[in-house]
Amino acid sequence: MRLSRFHLRTEKETPADAEIISHKLMLKAGMIRKLAAGLYTWSPLGLRVLRKVEAVVREEMNNAGAIEMAMPSIQPKELWEETGRWEKFGPQLLKIRDRKEQDYCFTPTAEEAVTDFFRQEISSYKQLPVNFYQITTKFRDEIRPRFGVMRAREFIMKDAYSFHADDASLHAEYRNMYDTYSRIFTRLGLKFRAVAADTGAIGGSASHEFHVLADSGEDSIAYSDASGFAANVELAEAIAVGSRAAASEPLRDVETPTQKTCEDVAALLGIPLQRTVKSVALMGMDAEDNPQFVLALVRGDHVVNEIKLAKLPGMADYRLATEAEIADHLGSEPGFLGPLRAAKPIRVLADRSVAVMADFVVGANKPGFHIAGVNWGRDLPEPEIADLRNVVAGDPSPDGQGKIALCRGIEVGHVFALGRKYSVAMKCAVLDAGGKAVNPAMGCYGIGVSRIVAAAIEQNHDEAGIRWPAAMAPWQVAICMINPKNDAAIVTAAEALLAELQAAGLDCVLDDRGLRPGAMFADIELIGIPHRIVVSGRGLEAGTFEYRARSAQESENLDRETLLAKLLP
Repeated sequence: MRLSRFHLRTEKETPADAEIISHKLMLKAGMIRKLAAGLYTWSPLGLRVLRKVEAVVREEMNNAGAIEMAMPSIQPKELWEETGRWEKFGPQLLKIRDRKEQDYCFTPTAEEAVTDFFRQEISSYKQLPVNFYQITTKFRDEIRPRFGVMRAREFIMKDAYSFHADDASLHAEYRNMYDTYSRIFTRLGLKFRAVAADTGAIGGSASHEFHVLADSGEDSIAYSDASGFAANVELAEAIAVGSRAAASEPLRDVETPTQKTCEDVAALLGIPLQRTVKSVALMGMDAEDNPQFVLALVRGDHVVNEIKLAKLPGMADYRLATEAEIADHLGSEPGFLGPLRAAKPIRVLADRSVAVMADFVVGANKPGFHIAGVNWGRDLPEPEIADLRNVVAGDPSPDGQGKIALCRGIEVGHVFALGRKYSVAMKCAVLDAGGKAVNPAMGCYGIGVSRIVAAAIEQNHDEAGIRWPAAMAPWQVAICMINPKNDAAIVTAAEALLAELQAAGLDCVLDDRGLRPGAMFADIELIGIPHRIVVSGRGLEAGTFEYRARSAQESENLDRETLLAKLLP
């Protein structure tokens, strides 16, 4: 490949609308160009990287026994109505209508389509298990697309779907895909972690996310400092520490005229934040499906976990209570709420850490006041206890080994054990060994191919630009010529080296654009080529080539034999 015959346009300035480093560098390197909000054109350079990622994903999926196929990106409304997701999926589902006034969607995921294909093609347990996958464009109508291809509306995804005669087979394939994903991200040269996760809108009984570790990651990961435990913060169990002490303070009102937060109340009273309790007013449903006012209590230094809260009985579709509902049930205004002296009966949910507190401070349900010296059993009935909060660094690990530490991650893959949610909803069945129609169990396995590109940059960059892992780089080696117009020997030597390295299986590019050394080297560093070789008249006289690895600080002059030994496996 010669750069004079390739489209490469880099930028010197950082685009004003780019927020994170991958977005900035992908635009500066000319990998992507914005077409509209959340929509990007991949340049020839960007596409080379994308195809490198796809090749690794495809090879590992094929080796794992999955079968590639292709499904339409536009799918009919009727298919999505079978599973109830036409309405349930929400505004991220882009709905369109054709000239015949028929409704369709631009698919964000393909459970319905693949299940429809399966029920038409497979009828017996003898044809199972099977795992179909595709690498294709998906669309989700993000309310706020940002960060370039990291959170774009249109993206490239590998999605796979497996079908099984029984749960044991599903669990085996789940492990197979888990191991396959680990090999994919290892081959791509990424530092990653697999974490237990919530199944979310996809549904299912088991779920693991694969995160590329990066400080810019949107997801917070909790892991043990002494074991292999790891989970998304939204799922990680928070363990209560210690037991409840005996009451030692009298119950008393304290004036807090303008102090509405736990932090301000603790500062006014001169007590640790951990002795305050935060009250969150919600509306859920009671056992008869009637609206119910709920007060969720967490320690003042903790944060309510919305995922955990929604899994509790009656809280699946909870929402925040309005000020009118708060006034009706508690007789107060926000900022002074608490479980004592409610105007009407309420449901009180206490986090595990709150349940072991004594002599704590809560709102008095009276503007300008809190109550100190509050104790369970004496001042309040024993609470309904649940795990309501996010874990924090230093918490005990749920597996009993070590303590929780936190890091940031970018989700690039997700595996789900779906069970029979979709096969039952879509009346998809096969005959078992006894001739009985049974619904197959399903698994779902996704990888954000285009997102991997951005995530890799977040993890691998410096002040000069991108530092690609070898498997993802657009080219492995760049050969740069210094002043070739005035010395034909330089061109001859560079072309001979290019041919030799290509014959040995290396993906190389010859920079024959005729740029000055500074501009040429800046481009090669910006686009992240792992190895740079400089061919110059001075080097040819000395019988050497100037070599520099992208990760190195200095160049070194090597003879041909030493250079080849360094580059060739």
